[in-house]
Amino acid sequence: MTKIQTIKRSAVAAAVAVSLAAGYALGGRHDAPPMVPAVQAAMMPAEAAAKTGIPDFSGLAETYGPAVVNISAKHVVTTAARRQMPRQMPVDPDDPFYQFFKHFYGDGQPDGGMQAPDRASMSLGSGFIVSRDGYILTNAHVVDGANVVSVKLTDKREYRAKVVGVDKQTDVAVLKIEAKDLPTVRIGDPSKSKPGQWVVAIGSPYGFTDTVTSGIISAKARSLPDETYVPFIQTDVPVNPGNSGGPLFNLDGEVIGINSMIYSQTGGFQGLSFAVPIDVAMKVKDELVRTGHVERGRIGVAIQEVNQALAKSFGMSKPEGALVASVERDGPAARAGLKAGDVILSVNGHAVDESAALPAEIANIAPGQTAKLDVWRAGRRQSVDVKVGSFADKKVAEARQDDTGQGKLGVAVRQLTPDERRMAGTNGLLVEQVAGPAANAGVQPGDVIVAVNGEAVTSVDQLKRDVARADGSLALLVERNDTQIFVPVDLG
Repeated sequence: MTKIQTIKRSAVAAAVAVSLAAGYALGGRHDAPPMVPAVQAAMMPAEAAAKTGIPDFSGLAETYGPAVVNISAKHVVTTAARRQMPRQMPVDPDDPFYQFFKHFYGDGQPDGGMQAPDRASMSLGSGFIVSRDGYILTNAHVVDGANVVSVKLTDKREYRAKVVGVDKQTDVAVLKIEAKDLPTVRIGDPSKSKPGQWVVAIGSPYGFTDTVTSGIISAKARSLPDETYVPFIQTDVPVNPGNSGGPLFNLDGEVIGINSMIYSQTGGFQGLSFAVPIDVAMKVKDELVRTGHVERGRIGVAIQEVNQALAKSFGMSKPEGALVASVERDGPAARAGLKAGDVILSVNGHAVDESAALPAEIANIAPGQTAKLDVWRAGRRQSVDVKVGSFADKKVAEARQDDTGQGKLGVAVRQLTPDERRMAGTNGLLVEQVAGPAANAGVQPGDVIVAVNGEAVTSVDQLKRDVARADGSLALLVERNDTQIFVPVDLG
């Protein structure tokens, strides 16, 4: 069965769940600007079209290719991060081979207590420059957990990049390099694009820089499993590991999307690729640059698709909208009078043709604003006004150096959702961003901090207190890939 395939940590992967098409991995890691007078150059010459029936993309590539960059993300796993406690040895103390393994593991250290070299892995991706002073857009998974991010331009200049912020929900990240008068792309309007139109991708598949591929838009506003906030642009443009984060151009030379995912059975391109619409990405970029995080609206409902049978039972003329399956007690929807069994047909005048469109519509509304919902209830349309809440209760402090809690440790964390707790089989705090001492020790985004110095962690405030009380170092018990390991962190 075909599945969306994740290749952010491996260049070749078997068919698995969501595929982030581009962090081409090396070293074994699991893993508006001034207009260039070139809109005409980006368009196809009439002679070429007449001869071949295919557009000539050479002008587009020549004009905007210099604004596309190659991104190298280096992740260093320190010796300390690889050390495990004695109970992590492959045998029990009463096993005859215990002393044999102890000779190599020492006091719970795989290197027997001797200093071993740090291990590094490298992942490659693409990005594009959106401002002349060095702001760059790419995919969040391209720089996920990286200690060092480098950017190479087509003219061979290389820069060390700062990760301004990442937003995993949309798979968008913003980088900044210290440079001036850089070449930039032009930002287009994805809403004006149509299925069947030609589009062009430029990026670094498998590390082959400045690679140009083309295809057509296959569909728009495509929803994917577990990707609820993005109405993806589906194309048949060849996209492979290393393309992630690169731009998707229309024939006017405007960027309309960020190449992000493929749908594959093999890990390679099979005719289905997906791009984050550039308007979604630019909104995320502006918020990350301004505040370091992205606020999303929520109304507190669980929804499901309306099929033909449900539509008939509700007296609807056709299947449409999002059926409210349950309403969160004391949430925004409950306070507005929304009920289980209501069908949300539109939000602020935007039609909800299918249930997958609702989360993105609500998330795009700033917390505190009012959402005007058109609802089907008891055989007729009604209007319900909902004051939108926020996901702030699930987001915790940024990894800032002036923070006396997590800033000292260098992590941005949040509590696990009920579903995440069920899947993980444990409680704790999910690491969303990591820097400083925690990153140096090998803590990664996606890790779950279960305990600090042997004491279970159940809240963000508790983590702050534990970090503040720590005297120079602490031991984190971290769950990663269904395995718990101790990670010693030097806070100095």
